[in-house]
Amino acid sequence: MSSPDFLRAHLSVMPVLAILRGLEPRNARATGQALFDAGVRLMEVPLNVPGAAESIATLVSLFGNRALVGGGTVLSEADLALIVSLGGKLVVSPHFDADLVRAARDKGLVTVPGVCTPTEAFAALKAGASGLKLFPAEALAPRVLAAWRAVLPKGEALLIPTGGINVENAGTWWAAGADGFGVGSAVFDPSGDLAVTQQRVHDFVCALQRMREAQISV
Repeated sequence: MSSPDFLRAHLSVMPVLAILRGLEPRNARATGQALFDAGVRLMEVPLNVPGAAESIATLVSLFGNRALVGGGTVLSEADLALIVSLGGKLVVSPHFDADLVRAARDKGLVTVPGVCTPTEAFAALKAGASGLKLFPAEALAPRVLAAWRAVLPKGEALLIPTGGINVENAGTWWAAGADGFGVGSAVFDPSGDLAVTQQRVHDFVCALQRMREAQISV
């Protein structure tokens, strides 16, 4: 299965890419399990926070091939090498760097670069991106995603708006053609309160289920 197909398969089950910014290594196992139990199978820990490598290693050890785990804020090939050394398979960046995308692709990693223009989106797909992180989503709008969807190669572009996505606005993005959502505080409490994380991810997943059911009934 190719990297885009692998990503698509996970998103089709649960369209959530959990961004675990602020995750402390001591909370990684319990937090990851809470997300997994709620159905989340895509998890990234930003590399520019303390303890990121340890947290990624813990999640990889916990889930193996049952979840797609990796790093976010990936800026260099050194970051790619770190993710590979930890057993991670997912690479998420805030920007588009063609060389970085190609390097990740060549290593067999699922890569989701940040894009904010159609030019970047087309270039990222050409470089071999598995999916596209529309970032920051607050600076775009669902109507922008819909316009992109109309011109990007059908069946090739997985669009994942990231930044400011929550229970209230996810449905609008979904109706515009989003394939998934990059979400942080909507599903995760960085302070380490497990009960809060469980409640947040439960609420978000339930909102997604209602959204999908409404789409099917139309």
